[in-house]
Amino acid sequence: MSNNTGVKTILILAANPTNTSRLRLDAEVREIEEGLQRASKGGQFRLVQKWAVRSRDFYRAILEHQPQIVHFCGHGTGSDGIVLEDDTGQSTLVEKEALSKLFKLFAVRGVNCVVLIYPRP
Repeated sequence: MSNNTGVKTILILAANPTNTSRLRLDAEVREIEEGLQRASKGGQFRLVQKWAVRSRDFYRAILEHQPQIVHFCGHGTGSDGIVLEDDTGQSTLVEKEALSKLFKLFAVRGVNCVVLIYPRP
């Protein structure tokens, strides 16, 4: 999906694996939506949400939506990486080195900004 309209896509990737503490990701995303609605230039952004993302969903969503901004909300381990759910339903760490390589790859495809948020349960 090419974006030639000047509207930037913000892709929100949310993950709260079943064997981790419950996060209020819905509240975080609602705040982002409301902030964009109130912003004077909010119309310059298109918000796309993907919930319960697993490792492969993470990559596919970026390829499919070609965002300029990627916002991850979910569990993290500080400087070690982010926690996603694997195909068996268990939490798995995506290490910072793998994330770094991923976002370097996608930077040439138009990703300008990455936000990693680890809210408190």
